[in-house]
Amino acid sequence: MSVRIQYFAGLREALGMGGEEIELPAGVATVGALRDWLAGQGRDALSTAKNLRCAVNQQMAGFGVAVRSGDEVAFFPPVTGG
Repeated sequence: MSVRIQYFAGLREALGMGGEEIELPAGVATVGALRDWLAGQGRDALSTAKNLRCAVNQQMAGFGVAVRSGDEVAFFPPVTGG
């Protein structure tokens, strides 16, 4: 199953990339499982970010939301502006 991952704000800086396309292994079926798997693949900033937010196909999503082939999953810390 192939998904597109997007990283924003401090995550983009910490990981040194804005996004990637990956093939998920069997068993990675939710946003939370995806986050945990990515963290285990060396993207440590995902496991240490406080109040991490995510979206699936540009809709805010919780960590229990299913991930399907072709989805775009975005991870970002809360941001404020002024």
